[in-house]
Amino acid sequence: MLLHIDSSADTTADSVTRQLTETFARTWRTAHGSTGDHRHRDLSAEPVPPITSAYTTLGRRVEREGFVPPAKVPALIESAAERHEWELTLPLVTELLGADTVLLGVPMYNFSVPAPLKAWIDRVTFPGALTDPDTGESLLRHTRVVAVMARGGGYGPGTLREHLDFQMPYLKAYFGNLGVPPEHLHLVAAELTRVDVLPQLAGLEDLAAASLTRARATLTELAAA
Repeated sequence: MLLHIDSSADTTADSVTRQLTETFARTWRTAHGSTGDHRHRDLSAEPVPPITSAYTTLGRRVEREGFVPPAKVPALIESAAERHEWELTLPLVTELLGADTVLLGVPMYNFSVPAPLKAWIDRVTFPGALTDPDTGESLLRHTRVVAVMARGGGYGPGTLREHLDFQMPYLKAYFGNLGVPPEHLHLVAAELTRVDVLPQLAGLEDLAAASLTRARATLTELAAA
């Protein structure tokens, strides 16, 4: 199953991440035909509610019990607020665990990831929910993650703004900590995507076009694999 998640606040055709995730999804559907289950979640159109104190209280109680599978969490719930938080969380966790490939559209906002995506991350990372209770191994160890990033400027190795990139290191750290192997994590970036509107990027049009072309080609290859 392909779990396709967009997080750009721009829902128009101008969104580079939406263009690129659609390229991947279209190629994936062609490669998998009727056997492929493609689920699209738009975090801008349907935001995931931020976690509350009831979520953290329930989470701490679960942590004290060790690795508790989702099926056993309801027995630990002690209030209506905790039950509500769990009802918001479980469908997202189930959806994530059911995916063979997770496709994320991640524009860079203020050097990092968009708030709607962070809210999804905070909620699905419920204590123990992504861990095998019998072995302690990650339930995402066989999951492929493809993160499609768009950056208005240039943040690649050797650029002046490389040290301001908290987007790619964050995604590497987060999914690595969840147990997604490095060979299953693909971070694909299109750079200089604001070249058409930012005067300071004038003259870099060819570099921007080449970066977008490389990103599209990489995603097409990954989707067809």
